[in-house]
Amino acid sequence: MSLNVDSFLNSLAKAPIKPVYLIAGAEALLVQEAADALRQCLREQGYSERIVIDADAGGFDWNDLHQHGASMSLFASLRLLDLRLPTGKPGKEGAQALLEFCQAPPPDTVLLVTCQDWSNKHGGKWSEAIEKQGELVVAWPVKPGEIGYWISRRLSAKGIKADAEALQILSARVEGNLLAANQEIDKLAMQGMQGPVTAAQMQQWVADSSRFDVFKLIDACYDRDFSRASRILLGLRAEGEQVPALVPMVGKELLNLAYYARIQEESRRAQSAMQADKLWQAKQAQMLRMLDHGSCRLFEDLCRQLADVDRMSKGRLGGDAWVALERVLAQWAEIKSRSCVSVCA
Repeated sequence: MSLNVDSFLNSLAKAPIKPVYLIAGAEALLVQEAADALRQCLREQGYSERIVIDADAGGFDWNDLHQHGASMSLFASLRLLDLRLPTGKPGKEGAQALLEFCQAPPPDTVLLVTCQDWSNKHGGKWSEAIEKQGELVVAWPVKPGEIGYWISRRLSAKGIKADAEALQILSARVEGNLLAANQEIDKLAMQGMQGPVTAAQMQQWVADSSRFDVFKLIDACYDRDFSRASRILLGLRAEGEQVPALVPMVGKELLNLAYYARIQEESRRAQSAMQADKLWQAKQAQMLRMLDHGSCRLFEDLCRQLADVDRMSKGRLGGDAWVALERVLAQWAEIKSRSCVSVCA
């Protein structure tokens, strides 16, 4: 059975070292923190040599994994093979290589596989073999109704206790993006914030530092105002913002729209689901207006297009990431009626 990140981190110090670990999920921050904690634990136990293997690099040969496993360590008796598999899909050759590794793990070696994408469709015999021989850790997305609690715990770990209204302000500021939330919390801690924090203090400390803000970009799409969204996107680019930082925040919004659109289409109970997830009233109204026009099919297609934007921004797919991102925003912001689903066909 797979572990969530919290369970993994809580058991890491006292659990025996396994020969192989798979840490996967779309929540990049949680995947990174779980992997960093494992790396630190291994260093403390003498795994001083680390070999990074990028399975997404051009010309990658899965035989490299076998060769690294079979070769003797040059610098230490204990070593870590750090395999990056961003898509979570090793392909037929990669799946076979991982299966063979798990069937006969080399001595004094730990294999860590990290993936920036994961769902029930990603698994297979290779991940089952890892789970049987080692540990499978999945960073499932934090649900909209849980983000406030998640932020509260992070603040408490830094010695900051926000009241309910202050917590809502910070939650609204980051819009469910864990990386953005963690950055804001770190900024508060670096400013020396300790103890109770009021809504007024939070409003002052978490004020937008940029004229063009990604949340304004998202609001413009909700308002179906593409010309404004395009100007904001241009401003973000001019101020040095990078596409990989924008994609998770836009993607989170589109994923939520697809999720609630499916509920609306199946049962007409999207608002009840939003209330159960504890979305604030303004966000409910904003999303419900959008659901009156866009379909689940459309939002899911925009999510797939956004995944291509992310790959473009990281050099894994040809194309201009900024142009592709603007195209996604145009389709979102210019929805006129449910007939717009034809663009997804």
